Amino acid sequence: MSKELLEGVKALEKERGIEAETLLSAIEEALLAAYKKMPDARHPVRVDLDRESGDYVVWSVNPEAWESYLEAHPHHRPPEVEEVVEPAAPLAEGEQPEEEPEPEIEWAWFKPAQMVDVTPEGFSRIAGQTAKQVLRQRIHEAERSIMYDEYADRVGEIVTGIVQQDDNRYAFVDLGKMEAILPGSEKVPGERYEQGSRIKAVIIEVRSEGKGPQVVLSRRSDDLIRQLFELEVPEIADGLVTIRAVAREPGYRAKIAVESRVQGVDPVGACVGPRGSRVRMVVSELRGEKIDIIPWNDEPARFVAKALAPAKVREVYVDDAAQQATVVVPDGELALAIGKEGQNARLAHRLTGWRIDIVSETEHYAEDTDVPYTGAEGEEDEFPGRCIAVTSSGKRCPNQALDGSRYCGVPAHRELAAKEEGAAAS
Repeated sequence: MSKELLEGVKALEKERGIEAETLLSAIEEALLAAYKKMPDARHPVRVDLDRESGDYVVWSVNPEAWESYLEAHPHHRPPEVEEVVEPAAPLAEGEQPEEEPEPEIEWAWFKPAQMVDVTPEGFSRIAGQTAKQVLRQRIHEAERSIMYDEYADRVGEIVTGIVQQDDNRYAFVDLGKMEAILPGSEKVPGERYEQGSRIKAVIIEVRSEGKGPQVVLSRRSDDLIRQLFELEVPEIADGLVTIRAVAREPGYRAKIAVESRVQGVDPVGACVGPRGSRVRMVVSELRGEKIDIIPWNDEPARFVAKALAPAKVREVYVDDAAQQATVVVPDGELALAIGKEGQNARLAHRLTGWRIDIVSETEHYAEDTDVPYTGAEGEEDEFPGRCIAVTSSGKRCPNQALDGSRYCGVPAHRELAAKEEGAAAS
């Protein structure tokens, strides 16, 4: 048993990466527990397992030495059994009585001459069975621990798996080393996962279960779009282009805001790819979900206007304090800007973080009761700090002017500012 034990431990250390000392210590503890269950077992007792030969010895101490030890360590002496006056409360079904942990004995206190070899005859058979059981148990525990650690570090990462089974509650996906689950709450509406089909999903949770770790996947996560684009767009993988924000209604439509980190790199063009090949691959993996790719802009008015694509925007009025934007669109673009059941407006709101009110030109100018502003030279400005541009209705733009400028960030008004600066320079 000794030779087989050491060979088995060394093989496990190489194949499974389990430290030999961990296994040998576990075998010692198991042998000790096995000895204590034997009739005529001595106390105190310990088991020493030789790391070189694999031989083991069960040690105890002579009664005189043990009594001297108890006098020096009274807290090790077991309490005297007292008569119970009141009956103890009954235990619930399956509940085990709590046991006081036994104090750890200071074996270094004893001299070698006080130690007694109490290894029982025929203990080798019990030891062999116990060692095998411990090794099997430790192998399973180590495999579960290794598997848990591997996948726990991959939360938020995209993985590819093969669907094993799908029902209304869960889809079971084979990841190669283990099986993961795709709960119904993380499925995309309308998607069906045929047995044997290959899908990509994001790891959102790794649970430590009794039978082993359980990996939970999601097809609804925003990280799925982020990482699908990273797989398809080299500029994103290399850090030249970054996805700043994602808004998604899984199975229907998504919007992503992209920004270039390097001058001369078009972030939208990089994500679209030659003839739309890159975005088409992402759409295919998401089974037809539409994707709007928006250029990121630090100027709220411009960003909000772009976020409402594919609708065209006439003007944007922003309230920085309330993070609210009023968007004016041509009458024929109102339905497109709002989207089916408000979907386009909702996604734009999630993408930008701004509350967006969308109105048609006719509605906006009919309700606009602001005072006209001609911008005539020498005229006193009744609204200092506001953009001096005049809208097509002849009313003063309500936006706050940018620092160092008399105009706001609305594209048409920035053009007026550029013309004014050009005229002043000439």
